Amino acid sequence: MPVAHRRFAPCSTTPVAASAARRRRCLVLAIVAVIPETVAAHTGRHPILEAGAWQWTWEPFVLVPLSISTLLYAIGVTRLWRRAGNGHGVTYWQVASFAAASLTIVVALLSPVAWISQILFSVHMTQHTLLMLVAAPLLTFGHPVFAWLWAFGDRGRESLGRTARRREVAGTWRHLTSPLTVFLVQAAALWLWHIPSWYEAALRNDGVHALEHLCFVLSASLFWWAMVNGRYGRAGYGLGVLYVFLTAIHSSALGALLAVSADVWYGDYVQQAQTWHVDALADQQLAGLLMWIPAGVIFIVFGLALFAAWLGESEKRVAFGAADASARGVLEVRRHAR
Repeated sequence: MPVAHRRFAPCSTTPVAASAARRRRCLVLAIVAVIPETVAAHTGRHPILEAGAWQWTWEPFVLVPLSISTLLYAIGVTRLWRRAGNGHGVTYWQVASFAAASLTIVVALLSPVAWISQILFSVHMTQHTLLMLVAAPLLTFGHPVFAWLWAFGDRGRESLGRTARRREVAGTWRHLTSPLTVFLVQAAALWLWHIPSWYEAALRNDGVHALEHLCFVLSASLFWWAMVNGRYGRAGYGLGVLYVFLTAIHSSALGALLAVSADVWYGDYVQQAQTWHVDALADQQLAGLLMWIPAGVIFIVFGLALFAAWLGESEKRVAFGAADASARGVLEVRRHAR
């Protein structure tokens, strides 16, 4: 059933008279106006879902590297477990995490989600959220680099290990994975790829589109690795909390800009909207809301988890320090007694 075209005028307020309460009221009205119309475009009755229900996208730029990485991981884990025993070196949970990450990438980039994302910006935003906030942390928790090293056998693993231990390589990795660097890299990837000219270039060219997704996955994986396994270890979780919340703020700001904009940012979606009889502006507003609220909530959950881990580690350090001081006191007493 075709969806009527509407445009929602931005709430007009003067800089002096605008108040927080009025801005919140305007936002609520916009959400109430947007959601019913856009959700209608995502129900089973709409031609988009009927046409895209079985449209799997066997894109070689995605399928080949995903297959290679999964095969190397499986070979590496098999060789490692044959040597160290099942569940050692790489745990069952880490294998499950990598498998879930691979499945998430399949859903995001090869399933009908990928086909529909060319028509609906809100689905494209869901795709990016799956890559950066689901697949990337799951990849990080799966310890893929360690498993991949074992896929190359003893000689290959030793050679790669020697290369990784070289001063210039180790120094580059240390700087690349510093909390500030990964924060800036992920922020740059997110904002630059939403510049209209960059975004539409990705929509029009499969190679550029694959590069966009690669940037999202790699930058987000580096970010989560640095937050969880960075140079400061668990003691650095407090710094990780800061950068996770800063990332939540700037990504939510981008979502808010999309949600409250009175104009459609990407002309390609206007053309698709005319073809499929959907409202491009309403679809963009829903995409902005998805980045603004659900994605922000995910960041907050991760931040709170890091904060809890940081508090636990701090308590352990305090307890260890107290035990160490007590032991030193006992030794000092014994020394004087002698």
